[in-house]
Amino acid sequence: MVAAISRFLGLAGLVGLAAVPGARSQGWSEYGGPGGRHYAPLSQITPANVAELKLAWTYRTGDTGAGFPGDEWKSHMAFETTPIFHDGTLYFTTSETNVVAVNAATGKLRWRVNTHVEKLWYSDAVSRGVSLWVDDGTSADAVCHARIFAPTLDGRLLALDAATGKPCPGFADHGVLSLTAGMHLKHRNNQYYTSEYRNYLVTSPPAILHGKLIIGSSIGDNRSTTEESGEVRAFDARTGKLLWSWDPIPRDPANPVYQEWGPKAAASAGAGNVWSLISVDPVRNLVYLPTTSADPDMYGGERPGDDRWTDSLVALDGDTGKLVWAHQLVHHDLWDYDLPAEPVLVELKHDGAEVPAVIQPTKMGLLFTFNRVTGKPVFPIVEKPVPTDGVPGEQPSPTQPFPVAPPPLARTGPVTPADAWGLTFWDEGRCREEIKQYHSQGIYTPPSFQGSIEQPGYGGGIEWGGLAFDPVHQIAVVNTNNIPMVVALIPRDKLLAESRSGKYKGWDFSRMQGTPYGMRRKTLLSPLHIPCVKPPWGQLTAVDMESGKIEWQVPFGNALLNHWNLGVPNMGGPIVTASGLIFIAATVDDDIRALDIHTGKVLWQYKLPAGGQATPMTYAVHGKQYVVIAAGGHGGLGTKRGDYVMAFSLSQ
Repeated sequence: MVAAISRFLGLAGLVGLAAVPGARSQGWSEYGGPGGRHYAPLSQITPANVAELKLAWTYRTGDTGAGFPGDEWKSHMAFETTPIFHDGTLYFTTSETNVVAVNAATGKLRWRVNTHVEKLWYSDAVSRGVSLWVDDGTSADAVCHARIFAPTLDGRLLALDAATGKPCPGFADHGVLSLTAGMHLKHRNNQYYTSEYRNYLVTSPPAILHGKLIIGSSIGDNRSTTEESGEVRAFDARTGKLLWSWDPIPRDPANPVYQEWGPKAAASAGAGNVWSLISVDPVRNLVYLPTTSADPDMYGGERPGDDRWTDSLVALDGDTGKLVWAHQLVHHDLWDYDLPAEPVLVELKHDGAEVPAVIQPTKMGLLFTFNRVTGKPVFPIVEKPVPTDGVPGEQPSPTQPFPVAPPPLARTGPVTPADAWGLTFWDEGRCREEIKQYHSQGIYTPPSFQGSIEQPGYGGGIEWGGLAFDPVHQIAVVNTNNIPMVVALIPRDKLLAESRSGKYKGWDFSRMQGTPYGMRRKTLLSPLHIPCVKPPWGQLTAVDMESGKIEWQVPFGNALLNHWNLGVPNMGGPIVTASGLIFIAATVDDDIRALDIHTGKVLWQYKLPAGGQATPMTYAVHGKQYVVIAAGGHGGLGTKRGDYVMAFSLSQ
């Protein structure tokens, strides 16, 4: 259900190795690095010399979404890819899900595959990149010995020879696997656009575990009570054969949580999908899924109960897809609080022992930490009372889970008129009057007819960029947003008239068919189009995960007016290196930064030519360390569009 975001405004085996100048190559061979830690054991670039970083090369993809519906408003596509590195080459997808391989030292094109996706209106027109698998059962010079797996916007998974970009002939249909086959898609023409609206697609690359491709899906939000199934599937990496699937919603009466749903909801409900990144533990043969909310997001009267295992961290057996353990982190979701980020697998020091742990970031700005083998919480989780005054027909959960540590990393309290903020007395006053209209009791305030303020908003808190973990210092680095959203429910017989009235400019309307209500929602912005609450609107936080305490928290990004360090909206994620550096772009001011992990001090800053709403990566080749970032902008955040992949290095 990542579509809500657009409406919001190869390292394996290297752990423990030092990055020495003579090393030929050290890389980043999967999206978030091993276990999603966003950590590189590289140390050529240090706090002492990072200010000397210079642009090493730039590659232009040529893709900006031209000809796709919505391109005329620059409001839809986003360039969220993180390149991966293998054998001297970087691999990534463009915003239109074409696949590119470039020389990692020079940025020169090695090959490009144009995927010719249909130019439709996609509910989530993004791509976060590709996956790499090396077939140890073949010789190094064999065709498709190393394979790149790339999902496309229109629901295909391509298997390409990493050396040439040619299709792998033995995989599925001549190198192309249909991910939509058998998924009972529910296409329709959108009421606002003339082109077909595609609601089932894949935006994140598959996880790879012992020759299996494990992949989720993105499903368009808030259309009805019967959206597409959110099954996670495993395919054979050589042949494309389906090996197993797991549905977060129980369809079988023998399932232990079937009775909680009831026969009607269990049979008809959809979504609960995994649109974000999946993590795997090869040693323990476990798969970790961050599931999302059941449909529709903002009204749950047709799906009473907790709705397990949606909005849950789920561990599956890698061979069978059977449930090993799970914890639901949001009961009966009414806020679009999907689990948005990759589960992070770490070796955590806790109570004098080393624990194999998994940390799950959330849109609520909460970090939940579990023993990844047993599922037992590392920091206890308590059920706290939350507001329950839902609309007629709704049955909100009376409690929600909160970890005792770390504390919330984003604001969770009510938004009151006293919180109004503006650049002038005029816009501050307008914000104060608007806030007075709405219902706000803090986190988990149910949607209402008058309009309820979500804090954190459905765009986070923490989003798909996730966190970075320094295993030496046991520090998690997280970027968050403090931007409330407003959600209002509309009786069905008033929905059409209200949506056509012209009174709700800037609101996003959804039908939520099969329920008594429609919905409208928006970001809580002033007439000057800045957040209506006091800054910082974006923050960067370092958490000591051994103790669960915050080490430091700083405003993240410069406001455009007078370059005030107010902290600005952001979308993307951080990485950390062995030398104690954080690299992150993400902010709407279009800068990429390097910060000291111990203090949060900015040590280097570079103005990108377009929005850097992606997660950077770092690698070393021919003895030189590079930092690479995709700079292509984000329609939902309103940043400058572009088609740049840029690499930085020290000048020597």
